[in-house]
Formats: sequence, structure tokens, C-alpha cells
Amino acid sequence: MTRTPLDLGRERRRRALRHPVRLTELEALDSNLAQRWGAVFVHEGPVRTCVGCRSRALATELLRLVVEDDSLVLDLRRRLPGRGAWLHPDPECLRLAERRRAFPRALRVPGPLDAVLVRDHLDQRA
Repeated sequence: MTRTPLDLGRERRRRALRHPVRLTELEALDSNLAQRWGAVFVHEGPVRTCVGCRSRALATELLRLVVEDDSLVLDLRRRLPGRGAWLHPDPECLRLAERRRAFPRALRVPGPLDAVLVRDHLDQRA
């Protein structure tokens, strides 16, 4: 059975959806197919989700937060042990995360967490 150009296009689309970062296959898609099949997030490096605004960004653009003694601590070197939560260095994202109670969920700890150190750090940066 010979493959028609239409079959090859379907196969490329399926592969592009399974492996969205392969640039060689993405370049083969024309703009209509890219719009039809959704946007593909092309990145260089690890991608994390901000717990405040829920948008994806490079890990280098976000702050890593960990829990120590029932309070949030900034992990500026990204080396502290334990589960981490990621947050944009923006007071609005911190406010959203606190309002949604996202920190205990993301860090898998019971009860509320104190975010005074994080808020002070963001205020100093602003």
C-alpha cells in the first residue's frame, strides 16, 4: 500500500502531538495545521508551573519555595531538600496562591503555611 501525501500529513501531526518539542517535525507543519492542532510550547530547559497564576515558565524565571518549620522558605540556590513549589517573583502571584490555598496542596503538607519571608523578599525586589 502506498502512502498518499494526506496520510503523511496525518502521521506528522500525530507525531507532533506526541512529541511537541521536536522542531524538525514542527517545521513541516504549515500555519493552518499549527492553529488547528493547538499551540506547542517550545522551550529550552526545565519548565515549571507557577502555583499562583498557573502559567508555565522556565524554572530560571520562577522562585522555588520549600517548607521549613511550617513556614515557606525561599530556595534561591534550588538545592534545599524536600518538595518544592514554584512561584513568579510577583506579589500578585503570591496573593493568588495564598487566596487559592495552593501552597499546602503543592507542597503536600497539612494546614496553612506562613509566607512572611516570601512576601518580604518580593517587597524588597519591587
